[in-house]
Amino acid sequence: MSQNLAFADYAVFIIYFIVVSAYGYTIYRKREKNEHDAKAYFLAEGTLTWWAIGASLIASNISAEQFIGMSGEGFFLGVAVAAYEWIAAIALIIVAVWFIPVYLKNKIYTMPQFLKTRYNESTALIMAVFWLFLYVFVNLTSILYLGAVAINGLAGGEYLHAIMIGLALFALLISLGGMKVVAYTDVIQVAVLIIGGLVTSYIALTTVGQYFGVGENAIAGFKVLMEKAPEHFKMIIPEPTATSSQLEINKYLTFPGMMSYLAGIWIINLNYWGCNQYITQRALGADLQTARTGILFAGMLKLLMPVIVMLPGIAAYVLYENGHLPQLVGGKDGAYSAMLTFLPTGLKGLSVAALTAAIVASLAGKVNSISTIYTLDVHKKYIQKNATDRAQVNIGRYAVFAAMLLAVMFTWNDLLGIGGVGGFTYIQKYTGFISPGVFAMFFLGMFWKRTTGTAAIVGVIAGFLLSVLFNELAPSLFGNETLLYTAYANGKGGFEIPFHICMGLSFVFTMLLMIAISFAGPKVNPKAFELDTEMFKVKPQTTVLIVITLLIIFALYVKFW
Repeated sequence: MSQNLAFADYAVFIIYFIVVSAYGYTIYRKREKNEHDAKAYFLAEGTLTWWAIGASLIASNISAEQFIGMSGEGFFLGVAVAAYEWIAAIALIIVAVWFIPVYLKNKIYTMPQFLKTRYNESTALIMAVFWLFLYVFVNLTSILYLGAVAINGLAGGEYLHAIMIGLALFALLISLGGMKVVAYTDVIQVAVLIIGGLVTSYIALTTVGQYFGVGENAIAGFKVLMEKAPEHFKMIIPEPTATSSQLEINKYLTFPGMMSYLAGIWIINLNYWGCNQYITQRALGADLQTARTGILFAGMLKLLMPVIVMLPGIAAYVLYENGHLPQLVGGKDGAYSAMLTFLPTGLKGLSVAALTAAIVASLAGKVNSISTIYTLDVHKKYIQKNATDRAQVNIGRYAVFAAMLLAVMFTWNDLLGIGGVGGFTYIQKYTGFISPGVFAMFFLGMFWKRTTGTAAIVGVIAGFLLSVLFNELAPSLFGNETLLYTAYANGKGGFEIPFHICMGLSFVFTMLLMIAISFAGPKVNPKAFELDTEMFKVKPQTTVLIVITLLIIFALYVKFW
């Protein structure tokens, strides 16, 4: 078991870098005649294929947050964390069938544009500025920090800042070519991350089998995991009782049993996949059938993700608990890196390439979305209203560079304290405070014409304030004596309400407030925003994809319930 990378590992990684860079440059040269076409730069000219859309969605979604953070949750919780991925597959079906037709019918290219079309310009500007800050100071920083820390640990632990700069430059190299270069290089990135991730999972299972004397057999190794850690193969975390240990309470606080499926996990996924520029941008330039097929393809790929990002964490748990993994640097978040040390020379380089692919694809997709929102929804509307296509593309590139520079500066010495709470928790905590309000604003705006602009603005603000109330203030004020929820001792001298329950409560009360304000205000012009009858029409091949996906999810839940 070797911690550091060998020459063959570096060789594999360099080959990966050359292939991705060369392919990206080839795509860039093909669109060079449209070098200064704003639509080509920001939306890939509407020419993305369904498989490019689907692969790009997954490549942008799967990052160090999943590889490191979700593997760590697999170490801590077990298969229950897969609910994030399997519910995401259902959320993608909902987005493909009902959300995307609304965006395409109204020629929506950015999420602030949706808010302007549906509500008013003030709502659009508020959310545009908010998203820019969120993407730069929460998402970019956490992806960059987690990725650099993970790769640095494998490279010897002395190159954190150099790796951080390298990841940023690699992402810049891809993203400066525009959405088409980002999307098509994502096809290679997702292939690398899936192959590398599956290799890591296979080696993890065979390593377990070897240590427990059942042979180097992945299936036998998986059976050992189920025998040695049966509690890690349950989808429902039981509610604590008076005799529960602090560990059992902490697990419930992270994933509160059935309440997760009734509250937060749906809000997290529907807001992320349906109301997020970073994600929806891939499909907004395509026709309806191409966009739908691409999103459903991403949904099917989502079913595979727990095998890649969760199983290594459970394998690390079993090895650690039985004395075969003496060191776990960084607590549970060190589980994935620990399993990589078991890989033979060469394959370790492939797994590092897979991790790098996930990080770079997410960084490139994120900065592309940042530049799109800034250029189209802020700069062109309020700073340079007569900007030509050439000027918009140049502004977009400046925005890409500025966003990445800010992210590097704020992660250089961990200024935001990402390392203190862990990257996965960091992202969930700070995006989860606003997800209920944002999703309520989109959901009501999309499917209830009576919703007013005033209600939308109040809803976003109220959703945030309610999240603060339920997460931070209510536990200390009421302890565990309330009718709305149950707070549990968090092991830090206080009480805490499970995060998913807080999101559900915030969403429900925000919806009620928005409905009341909308009834009290003027009626919205029904022609201001149009639903599309195509949202209710699904072609036979689309139906087949949906049915197959739902059957697979149902079978998985029956197995692990």
